[in-house]
Amino acid sequence: RALIFPLLIREGKPTPFFTFVLALLFCVFNGYLQGRSLTTYATYPAGWLGDSRFITGFLGWLIGMAINIHSDHILRNLRKPGETGYKIPRGGMFEYVSGANFFGEILEWFGFALACCTIESLAFALCTLFILSSRARQHHK
Repeated sequence: RALIFPLLIREGKPTPFFTFVLALLFCVFNGYLQGRSLTTYATYPAGWLGDSRFITGFLGWLIGMAINIHSDHILRNLRKPGETGYKIPRGGMFEYVSGANFFGEILEWFGFALACCTIESLAFALCTLFILSSRARQHHK
């Protein structure tokens, strides 16, 4: 998502360079932390891919990602080119929650945490929950 979403967004407010650098550093650090955890420290029993925790987590991750991608699509297409102003998104999970994109990402990373069952993946899911639920609340208001 960190690589694809920026390429898909249309014109809008420019992102400050410092914010871009912080986001890039966070993604690189978190990717390293998750990858290192899974390849060096995590051990799984034979048949882990058939375990109910992995399957449930994988499905949660997959559904969360689909919600996230669909919600981002709705948000990108709210306004016609050149149009400004606030619009309330409709459709998809926006019919149930005002921050459907945030909900999808939170679900995605809790699914990942369940599938991986590592402290690092849980820490990332919790950080995602705290940060995005705060942003979702602000957007809702």
